[in-house]
Amino acid sequence: MRLTLLGTGDARQVPVYNCSCPACDAARVYPARRRGPCCALIECGTQRWLIDSGLTDLAERFPPHSLSGILQTHYHADHAQGLLHLRWGHGLIIPVHGPYDPEGLADLYKHPGILDFSRPFAAFERRQLGELSVTALPLMHSKPTFGYLFEEQGFEGQGRRIAYLTDTVGVPEASCAELEHAPLDLLVLDCSTAPQAVAPRNHNDLTRALEVIKRLQPKQSALTHIGHAFDAWLLEHPEALPPGVSLASDGLVL
Repeated sequence: MRLTLLGTGDARQVPVYNCSCPACDAARVYPARRRGPCCALIECGTQRWLIDSGLTDLAERFPPHSLSGILQTHYHADHAQGLLHLRWGHGLIIPVHGPYDPEGLADLYKHPGILDFSRPFAAFERRQLGELSVTALPLMHSKPTFGYLFEEQGFEGQGRRIAYLTDTVGVPEASCAELEHAPLDLLVLDCSTAPQAVAPRNHNDLTRALEVIKRLQPKQSALTHIGHAFDAWLLEHPEALPPGVSLASDGLVL
């Protein structure tokens, strides 16, 4: 099982338009410091699923029939805007599995084109997609949002377990309980901001993210959905991330 983080930024991305903070200035000079819309690619055996579709060049990145489908965490624009163009393809159908959301994004449901939205996940529903098992985990966000638990079929049932949880502030108790059934090999977790005195409304700050990591005890953790101000703060506080917790970057393969 392989997870590639295609984008690791928040809705503003990095660099932010007209911002001259240290993180944005560095991102203009060093391409490795840039952050695109938060999304990933999960691969297991013959399965190849895109997690979120905020990238606007999906048709160029993924040739026809190269994806098994798309797993949407939710339908905010920075996670779904790439579907607006992709839908106008021809001669194939791409399944899009995600939460039931009557609003969706713009007119995607009215004019889905080649996209098939007919099988939304239910909370805690588990689906077997070839060699890949996927469980939808409710998260705490301003739109209906799922994180995903990925499990591969391993020798004597000892396959790896990866949790991908964004966008969320904290993780609901029932979702934590589901994740605690067996050890996690990898946790990719929303952490958009530096430590805040008051819990943010829609996304983890570092304090809340580390609380989740402490509870779930994954073997490895990567923070994603990073805002430019958090990147800048970490330049001054590189010791803030404990052992086993890393900052994700675009293109990182786990």
